[in-house]
Amino acid sequence: MALPFEEANGSRDPRALSILAKTIYRELRSSGYGAREVMVLASELLGMVASDVKGSRESRKG
Repeated sequence: MALPFEEANGSRDPRALSILAKTIYRELRSSGYGAREVMVLASELLGMVASDVKGSRESRKG
């Protein structure tokens, strides 16, 4: 899945990220992580991506 603020890298299988997400989720849950902990992880990942995007936009302006 290409995000609107970055160019797609090659021709990736559009299902790849969905499959990866499901695999990570299943692995975390089977390893004993609860739904709340998975949500915290997802929030942390989103925060990191948001910081990267913000940094990219700021570096293009400056």
